This record gives sequence, structure tokens and C-alpha cells, in this order.
Amino acid sequence: MATASASIDIPASADQVWQLIGGFDSLPKWLPFIPKSVISEGGRVRTLQTADGEVIIERLLSFDEAGKTYSYSIEQAPFPASDYVATILVEAQGQGARVTWSGRFNPKGVTEAEVEAFFDGIYKGGLEALRGNFPA
Repeated sequence: MATASASIDIPASADQVWQLIGGFDSLPKWLPFIPKSVISEGGRVRTLQTADGEVIIERLLSFDEAGKTYSYSIEQAPFPASDYVATILVEAQGQGARVTWSGRFNPKGVTEAEVEAFFDGIYKGGLEALRGNFPA
């Protein structure tokens, strides 16, 4: 199984960061390449549309408000991976917060290194976009 993980320090409290990203339907608020999200099944499924019109369907697997974390799986996506499960975690870090986005998955039609690089780029780019919401 392949894995990828990225972390970033944000100059805001963990509560402030979680307020922005903690909702399962909140990706369009902070992730520029996901401009649209529609929630269904009582908030357990999100149908995302990418900036180039691709559709991604994700299912919420676990949610911990107090722990500021949630995990989700991908049910449908144009990605070179299967059996995808990812977690977003917000932790207090000194005066700010550290956000970690990590996932595990199996490569589909590509090498393990290629799929890891693919998700590493998504996670790092997404976290950089998130930090842009909290200027120092």
C-alpha cells in the first residue's frame, strides 16, 4: 500500500483553522481546485467538482470534533489509485496550528512512487492554499 503525507504550520489557533476546514463540506472555502461540493446521505457523502469539471465522490468514515480530525474514503475519482483513505488533522502548535493531511491507497495503472508523488502534490498544494487564508 502506498502512502503520502504533508504538514504545514498555520499562524492561527487550532480552533480557528478547524472552524474553516473542519466541516466535511468545507473544501470550496479553502481549496481552490475544488470550487463545488454537494453533501448527501445526511452529511456522510460529498460530491466534489474540480476546477476542470471532474467529479469526485468521497465518504466520511470518522469525525472527531474534539480531536479536530476526520477521515474519508474516495468512492469515485479520476485518480490513479484505489482503496484510498485519507485523514485531515489539526493540532495546536505553540501559538499556531499544525495541519496534517495524509492518505494510504493502492496504485492503479501507475507505480507506487508515481501515485505517492501525485497525492503528495495535492496535499502540499492544498495545505499551501489553506495557509493563504491565515496571513501572518
